[in-house]
Amino acid sequence: MNIGLYFGSFNPIHIGHLIIANFCASQTDLEQVWFVLSPQNPLKNPANLLNEYQRLHMINAVIEDDVKLKCSKVEFTLPKPSYTIDTLTYLKEQYPQHTFNIIMGSDSFQNLPKWKNYEQLIKNYKLYIYKRSGFSIENTLKATIIELQAPLLDISSTHIRKLVKEKKSIRFLVPDMVEKDIAANNYYK
Repeated sequence: MNIGLYFGSFNPIHIGHLIIANFCASQTDLEQVWFVLSPQNPLKNPANLLNEYQRLHMINAVIEDDVKLKCSKVEFTLPKPSYTIDTLTYLKEQYPQHTFNIIMGSDSFQNLPKWKNYEQLIKNYKLYIYKRSGFSIENTLKATIIELQAPLLDISSTHIRKLVKEKKSIRFLVPDMVEKDIAANNYYK
């Protein structure tokens, strides 16, 4: 199976994430998209992260009826912080029958040289890249890329957490179930 891996903290998952994942699963050659939930991204402050199991619950609740979308907690058992190349190596060993590709924003693509063993990533994996505001896609790394023409929304988990903290509405920025879960459990306050 040809699988797109969408790595992220998903802190929380929002409509923008879901639009990209659905686009990749339905309008590219990818047969499935796996949200690879990162317990701890080495480039982000862990103090702002909701517990990984709470984030996992929200993702699974949102995508549970979609056969083309899946959430992977593979990084929960790997050493922290999580490095994409280590996760890919593990997944290739566990699922040799699948072909894995990476889904990322143009902001992450511009930061790729900061990633652990990024040369291996661009040599061995296809990158599906969606444009993020203020970050062009210039393939100076000579990676195999597919530019996604997905609908883009300028939504970020950081902004959503800020709105929650300020007691402002996040309606329509996240799925209803995520909004209710955040409110019921006082997340991000």
